[in-house]
Amino acid sequence: MADKILSIPQPLVRTNQSIIVLSVVLTWVSGQEWFLFIPFITGLMGIIFGYNPIMEIRKQFLRKDPKSYIPEDWEQQQFNQKLAVSCLGIGILSFILGWNTVGYIFTALVAVAAFVAILGFCIGCFIHFQWKQYIYRRSVR
Repeated sequence: MADKILSIPQPLVRTNQSIIVLSVVLTWVSGQEWFLFIPFITGLMGIIFGYNPIMEIRKQFLRKDPKSYIPEDWEQQQFNQKLAVSCLGIGILSFILGWNTVGYIFTALVAVAAFVAILGFCIGCFIHFQWKQYIYRRSVR
């Protein structure tokens, strides 16, 4: 059986990124850190179970066949999701512990990365590529 290349339609990825940005902004404006649990829990579900409820809901509203959209690499998106969930988790924990500065820093990191990705440059993809290059260079020495 040939290796199947897994991908995610770009509108689903963009929706997930938008929810991250929106939840961080709502947290900052309202002071209610529970908004961060939305992308945190759905992202964690995506990592653990391969099922992201935000993407599944958005998928119902695609106007074309999912394969007709620009594909985003599944492995790359899993890496990005791990980064996002890590930053959101640190942010949530920091806010709960009263370490608001740390909470703002980590939630700002994930919000800026998601916003920049929506604009077209994926910071997580760049980090992932550099990591893969590092591993490759180490293996050929």
